[in-house]
Amino acid sequence: MAGRLAGKIAIVTGGGTGIGAAIARRFAAEGAWVTLCGRRREPLVAVERAIIAAGGRARAVVADVADESAVDALVRAVHDETGRLDVLVNNAYQLAVGPVAELSTADWRHSFRVTLDAAFFGVRSALRVMQAQRSGAIVNVSSTAGLAGQASLAGYAAAKAALESLTRTAAIEAAPFGVRVNSVCPGVIATEGTLAAFADPRARTALQRTIPAGRFGLPDEVAAAALFLASDDAAFVHGATLVVDGGQTASLGAPPLGSDTDAR
Repeated sequence: MAGRLAGKIAIVTGGGTGIGAAIARRFAAEGAWVTLCGRRREPLVAVERAIIAAGGRARAVVADVADESAVDALVRAVHDETGRLDVLVNNAYQLAVGPVAELSTADWRHSFRVTLDAAFFGVRSALRVMQAQRSGAIVNVSSTAGLAGQASLAGYAAAKAALESLTRTAAIEAAPFGVRVNSVCPGVIATEGTLAAFADPRARTALQRTIPAGRFGLPDEVAAAALFLASDDAAFVHGATLVVDGGQTASLGAPPLGSDTDAR
């Protein structure tokens, strides 16, 4: 299958649902052989079958990416079978909700376990392969929660902010080897989890009002941004954060100033 990732070998973590599934489908449509992993077999297999039915190549692997030995084994297995690894997308995450004053240490660490630690394991393992072959691209799926404060998401937001820093550091270390590390930073995206969290139409409308584009983003729109960062179109892009949020983080959230406003 021809495309911007034709012949590339890719791994997508958290590939069974939402943004990860959209990225796996898009990468396969662009010619990549995609290994998608996660903890639940059923959604992974559903995405795998959909990709194959569309003429692409995919393989579903059940793996806990918070287990560093499992991540190393996955990367090693893909490399042993194909002789290379061209793209890694770190998309898996976990979060615990609660205000800082009430957040337990266990919940704080729960948010870091996959959101940050697993991404580190993936970056580390992939770089060992990619730097040796002197090519490759890593795309970390971050969040606008890591760019600005988000009430009740202290652990998740802090982990995503740390992921942004990890991305930049890995990028400058990997660049001399011909390897690129970047992040795509989604805002409010219409995944199953987000839609369930804002099932109340009033709450959904209120949130949409904070987004200049006036709507939630789509998983496929994040996948398009990840494709750019993974492809040769981004050959000179290192350590960048590509924000996909409908303009939400560009805004102060204030209403427009009227013509009679005293701006002194």
